[in-house]
Amino acid sequence: MIKLNFKSGFITIIGRPNVGKSTLLNHIIGEKISIISDKPQTTRNKIQFIHTTENSQMIFVDTPGIHKPKNKLGEFMNKEVSLALADMDVLVWVIDDSMEIGPGDSKILQRLEGINIPKILVINKIDKLSNENISKLVDKFKKRHDFKFIVPISAQRGRNVDTLLESIESLLPEGPKYYPEDMITDQQERIIVAEIVREKTLKYLDQEIPHGIAVETTMMKERKDKDIIDIHSTIYCEKDSHKGIIIGKDGRKLKGIGKSAREDIERFLDIKVNLQLWVKVNKNWREKENLVKRMGYKR
Repeated sequence: MIKLNFKSGFITIIGRPNVGKSTLLNHIIGEKISIISDKPQTTRNKIQFIHTTENSQMIFVDTPGIHKPKNKLGEFMNKEVSLALADMDVLVWVIDDSMEIGPGDSKILQRLEGINIPKILVINKIDKLSNENISKLVDKFKKRHDFKFIVPISAQRGRNVDTLLESIESLLPEGPKYYPEDMITDQQERIIVAEIVREKTLKYLDQEIPHGIAVETTMMKERKDKDIIDIHSTIYCEKDSHKGIIIGKDGRKLKGIGKSAREDIERFLDIKVNLQLWVKVNKNWREKENLVKRMGYKR
């Protein structure tokens, strides 16, 4: 049954890598579901987030950052972006505090011309900009495209995020509540756990192995006394030399990854976690379509 005047719809989030899309979505839903890292292209799958209020339900579709593909994984990520643009009710384009409209932004602007849905431009990281520069950015993009709204925000601090949500809601059609009101994502727990481990691995490895890793949750089993869950996860890397780097001297890096990931997983699952990590080599998996699919990057 559709509530009178209740609004609902699907909102796709696009943008260049590292502009803060995942930070924004995590802030909106109040949970850390999408991987956050200072390394580009960390969001690999299209992920749905659900934000429900008394008057509306917004289903956000997070996408990988738009980039030029270099391998089968990159091709998959760009395909996900194209699929996410289809059958949406609102498009939200997130940019950062860069003052110039670069080649990447120009390509996105070209793609937007052929998309006939309402569009909102979000200028993120405004805590790094003066009011004068914010106004300059708004004017630059107003001249390039007819956006329904241009909303400057700071996703990290939550500044103006409420204004953004009000703008999105105003563009949604009346519709049903697609998901239960307490549901915040359609992703399976195993996938979220794997993403948390991958995030911590990227953090601890710094620049050593930026993208040649994937994580698979191989087991999740709650103990009979119901007060702890055992989780086994495997970190895959592409080279034998990478395995030693991930493990670290005397296993210190792997222990650090495990401790930090366990703490976040416990907060997400709201239960004590016994996390066991393994590291395995799967050479050049990003170049092999069947391995990309095996790692979970498939429709």
